[in-house]
Amino acid sequence: MELASFEKDYWQLRNTEESHKKNPDTFWVPPLEKRKSLNIGDAAKLIIEIELEDKNGKIVIESERGYVIVSEVEGDKYIGILDFQPACIEKGNNEVYLCFGAEIPFSYEHIIDIVRPPEDYIEWQLGQKPERIWHRK
Repeated sequence: MELASFEKDYWQLRNTEESHKKNPDTFWVPPLEKRKSLNIGDAAKLIIEIELEDKNGKIVIESERGYVIVSEVEGDKYIGILDFQPACIEKGNNEVYLCFGAEIPFSYEHIIDIVRPPEDYIEWQLGQKPERIWHRK
């Protein structure tokens, strides 16, 4: 499964292992064994880096942290349903892939936190058709 990139998608996920290596005392990540063993319904916190144009036409990168609810496990990759609306993207903008309910592909190196939401919330979130479907190969 191909992950998002600035070149193709105008957004990507931060490699949090690299951030942790640079700042081990201030940038915590869960243990590798936990990041590699997520189950459907787990919530993984990611950092999404989004390429935007500022009011002067300059390209800037905005970073947003938020959770996805794991909907698929495919080898060492996951698909999660974006469980927040990125603040830097106008809600209802159909020209932009990122929105609450969009499928997000990710891997263990993108995870900064893991929690398990209440079962009724998991059922609600995963019981809906995703707002955007990530392309599969």
